[in-house]
Amino acid sequence: MATAAIFSSLRRRRSPSLEAFLAPVDLNEVALLQTLAAVAADLVTCFSGNSTFFQRRNSRSLIRKIEVFLVLLDYLKDAYGGSVSSLPPNAVVCLKELYLVLYRSKILLDYCVQSSKLWLLLQNQSISGHFHDLDQEILTLLDVFPFGDVILSLDVREQIELLQRQARRSKLHIDKNDETLRFQFFSFLDEFENGKIPPESNLRFFFVEKLGISDAKSCRAEIEYLEEQIVSHEGDVEPSASVLNGFVAIVRYSRFLLFGIDDREEPEFVHSTSSHKKQRRGLISQEIADTFVTIPKDFCCPISLDLMHDPVIISTGQTYDRGSISRWMEEGHCNCPKTGQMLSNTRLVTNKALRNLINQWCLAHGIPHDDASTSSPEPFAAALPTKAAVEANKATSAFLVKHLANGSQVEKTVAAREIRLLAKTGKENRGFIAEAGAIPHLRDLLSSQNPVAQENSVTAMLNLSIYDKNKSRIMDEQRCLGSIVEVLRFGLTTEARENAAATLFSLSAVHDYKKKIADEDGAVEALSRLLRDGTPRGKKDAVTALFNLSTHSENCGRMIEAGAVAALVAAMGNDGVAEEAAGALALILRQPAGAAAVVKEDAALAGLIGMMRCGTPRGKENAVAALLELCRCGGMAATEKVLKAPALAGLVHSLLFTGTKRARRKAASLARVFQRCENGNAAEAVYAGGANVAPTRDSSFVGDVSVRMAISVPVL
Repeated sequence: MATAAIFSSLRRRRSPSLEAFLAPVDLNEVALLQTLAAVAADLVTCFSGNSTFFQRRNSRSLIRKIEVFLVLLDYLKDAYGGSVSSLPPNAVVCLKELYLVLYRSKILLDYCVQSSKLWLLLQNQSISGHFHDLDQEILTLLDVFPFGDVILSLDVREQIELLQRQARRSKLHIDKNDETLRFQFFSFLDEFENGKIPPESNLRFFFVEKLGISDAKSCRAEIEYLEEQIVSHEGDVEPSASVLNGFVAIVRYSRFLLFGIDDREEPEFVHSTSSHKKQRRGLISQEIADTFVTIPKDFCCPISLDLMHDPVIISTGQTYDRGSISRWMEEGHCNCPKTGQMLSNTRLVTNKALRNLINQWCLAHGIPHDDASTSSPEPFAAALPTKAAVEANKATSAFLVKHLANGSQVEKTVAAREIRLLAKTGKENRGFIAEAGAIPHLRDLLSSQNPVAQENSVTAMLNLSIYDKNKSRIMDEQRCLGSIVEVLRFGLTTEARENAAATLFSLSAVHDYKKKIADEDGAVEALSRLLRDGTPRGKKDAVTALFNLSTHSENCGRMIEAGAVAALVAAMGNDGVAEEAAGALALILRQPAGAAAVVKEDAALAGLIGMMRCGTPRGKENAVAALLELCRCGGMAATEKVLKAPALAGLVHSLLFTGTKRARRKAASLARVFQRCENGNAAEAVYAGGANVAPTRDSSFVGDVSVRMAISVPVL
């Protein structure tokens, strides 16, 4: 990676300092000549017989120049006894500059050897320019070096003069054959762009005959290298990231067309050693964890707590997601869910400013987002996939689904893995895969006794579920939800169980599916078990899924029965999931049965008070909301238990001044309960705590609970 960073500076024609290229070396010491000779000899040894696939002529020319410098350095070392003290000062300066030129040469040659063939082909003109730049630096060095003031043999002097003449005649060399191949690669892009698929014979001639990419493994290596360039892409480098995505899609399609499903790769996953499995598990967990981001609170709908797709403003000035507020109104409500004010009209006005901010935030964080508007914000249009990428990925999807349906068990496993990878980015890819019929075949693979097949299929299902249209396809597919829950309960690997939980979290974003998921046999029990006993990543998946399910009032009884309340209470002691656990409890407490269940948990009250004392701002907010709900719905006995808790009054008082706006509002309500109780009327205190709340609350009224909602975009 260091080499890539340095080469990046060369791309922009910048001249990094000497320290940017070298390990600390004191060039003022007498070892300067020996050091230079050693570096030059190393370059000649490493690269004279190591021919690059592209840039062969430029590489050989540079090595020949370095060989002449090596002759010069060896002679100076012998003539001056290895010391530069007798050399003219300007000669010493030139030798130090030569040190930098040699290391730049090493970086460029290393880059040509280590880069993929396709990347070198795409960068053919640029890299040729870097070789020419080095030629010009060498010419400048030769012109200013005081050869007349140093001792040189006739033979060495003749070689230097010949090198000078050659350097003066050198011109930018771009190999015509390489350029022909580069144009052909771009022609494939144009064909896909125009809705045409290049003939297999043309693709085979290009990849196999010309580039020597003769199997699936080498093709996959090319894809991975291009994907790395997309991730580390800089705005001033051509081709652009969107065009590179198109090339990746073409190479991926060509891989499967030319080499089929390579079942030789599968045993590496199934029969790997124990240590390899542990290493792979760690990488997987880290990669998934790295994809979690916190949605800004202002971007979440106060009703559903989900990221808003189409934010609209109602007559009270509050903003909601169009689907959530429309459903609220259709159910006969005439007041604002957040403020309780009566609505003067039912007109919904699009909040364009907030919608654009959400779009920009999603694009900046690589989060898929189905914008309700017909066009993207202008500054981000370049981030959209090219038509070539779309068409190539569509063809690849059809190919993979065909093998997923009709291939051998090994081929199905490999196809599931490739679908998982293809579905990791872009709603278009997710849509193509689902439209090609992948979901029922992935469902069947969920019951496989091959742990790799099961893990690939459930992760692919998770990736597909991120696209909203696929949520209904998954839920409508017979036995699909049940199969996902079975993986959650009895999955063969930790990753499979965690990704099954994440899939339920993704599906539960749709309000209508929350009840269906909770009613699925064993779903809530398995989520509760994962919250108690899972890895940090698994606990996060479980608690967010349970929170989503708790926003539906009809799920309260099911969650109590399944042991979710006990698991959520215990989770408040875990910093990683405490906020979400308290938020879910606050929602469950809104039901009398939920309040009764929480009261029975000995650690519940202590956990909530502990969070008010040491929790995050959101955690304190959720904790005070939960305590208030406990007073409202738990009856006089629960209220007295809350009010007798040690130090609670002081914590409430502190929160009135230091908490978030919502926390201060909840703390004020709880303080009124304290005041009523001090006046000796506990019944009135309970009533006061809930004075502004209707006796029956709609299941979607969750605006007073705040959590960090995480969106999982697996990169497996």
